[in-house]
Amino acid sequence: MGYKKIAVLSCCAPCSCAAIKHLVASGVDVTVLFYNPNIFPLEEYEKRRDEQARVCRLLGAHFVELAYEPECWEKAVRGLENEPERGKRCGVCFFMRLKKAQEYALRHKFEVLTSVLGVSRYKDLNQVNEAARKAWMYVGKPYWAKDWRKEGLEELRRALIEEMNLYKQTYCGCKYSLTTGKQDRCKNDA
Repeated sequence: MGYKKIAVLSCCAPCSCAAIKHLVASGVDVTVLFYNPNIFPLEEYEKRRDEQARVCRLLGAHFVELAYEPECWEKAVRGLENEPERGKRCGVCFFMRLKKAQEYALRHKFEVLTSVLGVSRYKDLNQVNEAARKAWMYVGKPYWAKDWRKEGLEELRRALIEEMNLYKQTYCGCKYSLTTGKQDRCKNDA
């Protein structure tokens, strides 16, 4: 790995817990960025934010909440409301969030940014990595396209979800994912 100071963009505690534990155990100074203007409603956003902050405290990582900007997210995905999960709306959403995280990582002198946006089996890791590549073209901050499901991390994630009794949401976060069928929902179940 070789990194000493990493920013991790996280969507939720269940997706990030194994990555955080692994990085902290490796001696990395980890800061989790919570930038999720897509999460709806506000109560759900607050629940996920608070759970992410709790996991960071328990595992020894720093936690930074970036501005909650649902109106900016709405503007970015306008016209894509009927896209399925893993469709164009998700690509736009990933790009928006990764670009903001890369800007933060650049300003605060992190060596690299990584994310756990592709950890859920209901998301497309290649789509996340492509959005990160596009964001890098705008911002210029290195992105570590790590698959946080490999090398025993998925098993660790499942164990930590149970051990820490993490809140497991039943949809990806945006109001449009609330209306999709159960087969499309982004469950972070163990």
